[in-house]
Amino acid sequence: MRQGWRWFGPDAPVTLDDVRQTGATNIVSALHQVPIGRAWTQSEVRERQNLIETTPAGRSPLTWSVVESIPIPDAVKRTGRKAKAEIDAWIASLEAVAACGIKIICYNFMPVVDWTRTELDFVTPTGATAMRFDHERFAAFDLFVLKRQGAENDYSDEDRERAKSVFEAMPEEEMAEITRIITSALPGSTTEPMTVPGFRERLAAYSGVDASRFRQHLVEFLEAVTPAAEALGVKLTLHPDDPPRPLFGLPRIASTADDYAALFDAVPSQANGMCFCTGSLGVREDNDLPAIARRFAGRIHFAHLRATAREKDGRSFHESAHLEGDVDMVAVLKELVTEDRRRSGENTIVFRSDHGHRMLDDLEKTVTPGYPPIGRLRGLAELRGILHALGAKPG
Repeated sequence: MRQGWRWFGPDAPVTLDDVRQTGATNIVSALHQVPIGRAWTQSEVRERQNLIETTPAGRSPLTWSVVESIPIPDAVKRTGRKAKAEIDAWIASLEAVAACGIKIICYNFMPVVDWTRTELDFVTPTGATAMRFDHERFAAFDLFVLKRQGAENDYSDEDRERAKSVFEAMPEEEMAEITRIITSALPGSTTEPMTVPGFRERLAAYSGVDASRFRQHLVEFLEAVTPAAEALGVKLTLHPDDPPRPLFGLPRIASTADDYAALFDAVPSQANGMCFCTGSLGVREDNDLPAIARRFAGRIHFAHLRATAREKDGRSFHESAHLEGDVDMVAVLKELVTEDRRRSGENTIVFRSDHGHRMLDDLEKTVTPGYPPIGRLRGLAELRGILHALGAKPG
């Protein structure tokens, strides 16, 4: 298995020499500066690749192995194959990436919002901080700040009462911070920042798009792009929904094993693969992660390895340390190693330690939310230890 590290580019607080010191050898990156929907050019991809792969004298080499992500425009999610111009631009980006020899592309298909949290610095018992999704705070935002039409139908009487109490007791600046976190796009998100009125407009545009129709739009997208991916030897890896359940009354269709099975049945091309994110899938108690890894082993080309801890209400959760929480990481890695041993070269699985606690002197520094270097370094070291114990030498 190849050790990856998500790098947000030359303006990120983590440098490429920092990455080398973690032991990671494979870079996961994207052209975040390119507007969503505009095709990437080969020269743009090559420029980023040269930055990553030009190794200074005496330094360890790095390889750009995974693109995360080429964003899928909202029009594709809302209208499927009708968004032909947007799909053609996405294929052009895929071709630019493949021309540079990068053969794994991660993407997601979450509507309006990408990965969603309500807190970025929830204090854990160690004093480190973690990201958190608090169901009551989320409901308070949805019902009393966003004031989404029909929102009351998505919550029980008890939920609505609790949300009202939370909203009324919360200082204005605290709710403003929750609003900013939800609407302003978290790092690596494939959505763009929104105002509250703009948020309402985006939601309204999905009127009539239920889970069945939304899944069909994803199938139509895959039917259009997988022939190009297959011809170029590119593996497309769909990231799970985060959290893996409907939000804001919108469907999410990459949350369970059955969701993925339906997509693989609809588009059986081997180019149609999975980004196995243990943190996202692990939020649902009914997702058996080792079983999912075993079932879809041949479709897994990229893995996000992190853990989440479900809280007492069953709907709130926070990011735990990588070997804690509700993910049996040893069992998961046993399955991935078994599959990886069947492969060779660029077909082996790329994994990265995902997210991580903000800890030690990162607490005093400016860090990318969700991606503090020390917490990820700790996670990568722990994962590497498991791999060595399993007799798998990480590359």
